[in-house]
Amino acid sequence: MNESILSNYSRRDALKTISTGFGYLAFAGLATEKALATSVTSARGPHFPARAKRVIFACMRGGPSHVDTFDHKPNLLRDDGKTTSFGNRKLLGSPFKFSRHGKSGLPISELFPHLAKQADKLCLLNGMHADAPVHPQCFLQLHTGSFQFVRPSMGAWVSYGLGTENQDLPGFVTIKPPTRVGGAQNYGSAFIPAVYQGTAIGNLNTDIKDASIGNLSNKSLGSGLQRKQIDLIQSMNRNLGKEKPGDRRIDGVIKSYELAYRMQSSVPDLLDLSDESQSMRDLYGLDKAATSDFGRQCLLARRMAEAGVRYIEVTHANWDQHNSLRGKLKTNCMATDQPLTALLTDLSQRGMLEETLVVWGGEFGRTPHVKRPDGRDHNSSGFSFWMAGGGVRGGMRHGATDLHGIAAVEDKMHFHDLHATILHLLGLDHERLTYNYAGRDFRLTDVFGKVATKILA
Repeated sequence: MNESILSNYSRRDALKTISTGFGYLAFAGLATEKALATSVTSARGPHFPARAKRVIFACMRGGPSHVDTFDHKPNLLRDDGKTTSFGNRKLLGSPFKFSRHGKSGLPISELFPHLAKQADKLCLLNGMHADAPVHPQCFLQLHTGSFQFVRPSMGAWVSYGLGTENQDLPGFVTIKPPTRVGGAQNYGSAFIPAVYQGTAIGNLNTDIKDASIGNLSNKSLGSGLQRKQIDLIQSMNRNLGKEKPGDRRIDGVIKSYELAYRMQSSVPDLLDLSDESQSMRDLYGLDKAATSDFGRQCLLARRMAEAGVRYIEVTHANWDQHNSLRGKLKTNCMATDQPLTALLTDLSQRGMLEETLVVWGGEFGRTPHVKRPDGRDHNSSGFSFWMAGGGVRGGMRHGATDLHGIAAVEDKMHFHDLHATILHLLGLDHERLTYNYAGRDFRLTDVFGKVATKILA
């Protein structure tokens, strides 16, 4: 590097010039305070043979009603209108018909006619429960394992544990994450290296067609000048590294800048769906108003999974039906049913479903008893998730709530159990996947969590 340039262009000045584009990406979310000896995103081996290589989490923000979707309760329908001891409320039987589907005979609501055809791929988790029936706390607990403290997110832990299969892409991507109910904490890395936090594409308030990754492009410099700029900065960083041997933070910054620079060329192509066939567009419902937005999310998730991203989250809202249950729940299910089915079908046809764990669920469920005639309230004592692919047994129901769907009573799964099971399917022992911070080894599942071995294929 020309010494005259270095003498007139200080490292601080150089850093100021890259406050946009890849430089900002690196400092905002890709720089790491403790880089690994190898590339911070290199693929790493699991603790034991994995059943799944990656996760796609379909997050239904707001809390879907389990008793109207995947938890059939004949007794609730039988006792419709009866008064309960819960605040003198009346039970509301589901207004939607359940039928058995597939060879397994899984009972699924008429709200999911497309997904019902995939019944033999689904593992219904009907014994889910959590700690707090309020959105911010429960949503954070779903994503980080804790609603009391700032902790690394599930995706960050997976990325930290396994790295990415593609050095030009981050290990964790979240599509249209909520700006409220915890915000960036839901995909943050907290005290583990920041390189593992989720890369956000848009937010819930943005149509996915208009969404992008912030600061991905540099409007001030072309690629040639930008490459020269990063070469200058990297030269300065390497010189600083020589002055401070053993400081792995500097190596982390260097690698973060390179990843951010590579993302500028790889990510735009990944987000561009113009090369998808009409049959693929039809499969995901991209050209229909009801399914276009979530369909694009699901198709992007498949493309990212295929490209080597380790953990992808897609989000749909709002499932918080305190009123207008019949109309609003039907609208939500219509928006997600075909895209989710397309995702499972597409992954299966490409031979990817066996190694891709697809997870569906929200922060809690809804009450079977109501205080309004057409709405259900929050219920964290019992609700449903489902899984497919990734080493999970299909066509089965695991766990159960009571006769009316109020509380989980059989094979109960707390969020810590859910997290432990997901990590296990990825070949990670949730008790061994730890990070030492402030003198303590932290883990996603805190101090408990049990793998649901019954659902393993």
